[in-house]
Amino acid sequence: MLKASEIMTQDVATIRGSATVAEAVKLMRLKNLRALIVDIRSEQDAYGIVTQTDIVSKVVAYGKDLEKIRVYEIMTKPCIVINPDLGVEYVARLFANTGIHIAPVISNGLLGIISQTDILFKGDFLENPKVPLLRRELAKAIENAKSISTTKGITSQEAIEAWALAEDLEAEATYQEGIDPKEKTAFQLYCEEHPEVLQVRHQILCATV
Repeated sequence: MLKASEIMTQDVATIRGSATVAEAVKLMRLKNLRALIVDIRSEQDAYGIVTQTDIVSKVVAYGKDLEKIRVYEIMTKPCIVINPDLGVEYVARLFANTGIHIAPVISNGLLGIISQTDILFKGDFLENPKVPLLRRELAKAIENAKSISTTKGITSQEAIEAWALAEDLEAEATYQEGIDPKEKTAFQLYCEEHPEVLQVRHQILCATV
């Protein structure tokens, strides 16, 4: 899965919260941007964001004077920020869950900005759809867990960790497919075949929490 840092736009512009909306519009036009990041004043401060939508819906729509309205009056602060190592799919999910379309990518400073457009045109979801990939990873994880259980014992730490990974992958695959969870997971089915391993069920659950 691609990371946010791999598809983000590095050409990001910042503006002061005290700047006028007119100045923000001029900067957007100059750089052909849909959003500006409102810069921090200190290390304890939070980044903000002002978008085209903010300007159009909060200022232009009401005929307000852009020279008199300040950015801080219409911006969102603090804004949702993206970790550069976050998978693109999870960026998309965050956008869907919060209703935002664009966010700064931050790690020890501003690195870039990522938008729905970046996800659509730079993401690899068309070539590498997530669910089939997850199912392949899950199949490998289950076989690996079974192999470790056989060679090192089901109560070994290696087996516990291997089954915990399989449980996590199965939960994620089920969620991605948008279907009702199966009544029994791969580990539960394995336990039915090998009743003696039920003693480690609690350890598996603890490892996944």
